[in-house]
Amino acid sequence: MARRLVKHRMLAISLLAVLVALGLWGVASRSFNPQLLPGPDRVLTGALELAASGRLLDSILISLQRVFKGWLLGTAIAIPLGLLAGTSALARAALDPFIHFFRFVPALALTSLFMLWFGIGEGSKVNLVAYAVAFVVLVVTASGASSINRDKLLGATSLGANRWELFWRVVLPATFPAIFVGMRLALASAFLVIVAAEAIAAQEGIGFLIWNARTFFRTDFMFVGILCFGILGFASDRIWMLIGRTFLSRYLTGLGSY
Repeated sequence: MARRLVKHRMLAISLLAVLVALGLWGVASRSFNPQLLPGPDRVLTGALELAASGRLLDSILISLQRVFKGWLLGTAIAIPLGLLAGTSALARAALDPFIHFFRFVPALALTSLFMLWFGIGEGSKVNLVAYAVAFVVLVVTASGASSINRDKLLGATSLGANRWELFWRVVLPATFPAIFVGMRLALASAFLVIVAAEAIAAQEGIGFLIWNARTFFRTDFMFVGILCFGILGFASDRIWMLIGRTFLSRYLTGLGSY
């Protein structure tokens, strides 16, 4: 009962903070040219206009598809490599120069190359997101796998576990919290990359909607796109946390709730 009251109180505080922020935004917008800083009412009108034309829903679905395809692809590549680098000194020595070189090369610097390699269609956007995602997941996974308490490994070995049993029953479960956190952080990277990728090399999506709005000086449309990214990212993060608490709770017991 007490825990439920605390949750309700925290929710009320969050809602109040959002309402205060909206109020401050509305007050601030009255001091500026509405073309430069549209108020919440103008942004809502713009959102309804885009929704009525069907452009808003189409843009949201296209951007989400690109984000999640790239996120899953990058994660699928990064987790095995991260586990390998975290559990094998030889693999870590071989992979480290490439990991710590390419993770500092911004995904946006490769936009033109990816367009040449994968075309101007979906492939370039999805692979660009996958590139940005992969190094976040890889580094966090490798760090988690390499920091497993050695006593756990020795204990399992002394009980007769072979190399594969050691990996599946000790290493992988112990690395789940790191993988989970890495995928959560990488989800934010996916949204950061897709907005720029769509602005530079797309004819549809929320990023393109924001970029195209500048041509007609529709700052209300720009704000709609920005808010869409924030809301979709927030919702995706909450859903991922819910999945973790529901299906992976036995592995994430030591993980904070934030």
